[in-house]
Amino acid sequence: MLIYPPNSKNIAQARRILQKGGIIIYPTDTLYGLGADIFNQKAVERIFKIKGRDFKKPISVMVSNFSEIEKLAQVNLKQKKIIKAILPGPFTLLLKKRKKVPNFITAGSDKAGFRMPCSEVCQKLSKNMPLTTTSANVADFKPSLSLKKITREFGEKVDFILKGEKLSGQPSIIIDLTEEPFKFFRY
Repeated sequence: MLIYPPNSKNIAQARRILQKGGIIIYPTDTLYGLGADIFNQKAVERIFKIKGRDFKKPISVMVSNFSEIEKLAQVNLKQKKIIKAILPGPFTLLLKKRKKVPNFITAGSDKAGFRMPCSEVCQKLSKNMPLTTTSANVADFKPSLSLKKITREFGEKVDFILKGEKLSGQPSIIIDLTEEPFKFFRY
């Protein structure tokens, strides 16, 4: 499997693959992610299978801007202020989802996790196309920053791979904004 630099041409190619139901590996501000169109059930199910992930565990949603979060989640004024203060950044924010967010993404929960990475690549990939954002690793194993290792594990199972440069190596901090006091996970 070839690994492509994240230039405009390759990002456009990755978006075409996603629109056709494909799966990509892409760099975020934290780790490499597995991406698919959140509305394409077959593609999302493929990610679960590739990772060996339990279908009862949700997968987060990556968006490119705040208005896309508002289209997919119920956001009150307090949540809006917090979101605008910390995003884009290395956070996954749990919010009450709108009905348009498929249950196969959220494992039937009324909450969904939303990411807006501080990454131009992510913002271009997910513009007007919410994507899955789950680390590119086998479930219950530590994520790797080694694209060589990731390609060995997943290269034949995905349709496109974009190379990253400045990944922190730490998973995003999860903040549940659905009830007060807000709860922090994985920090």
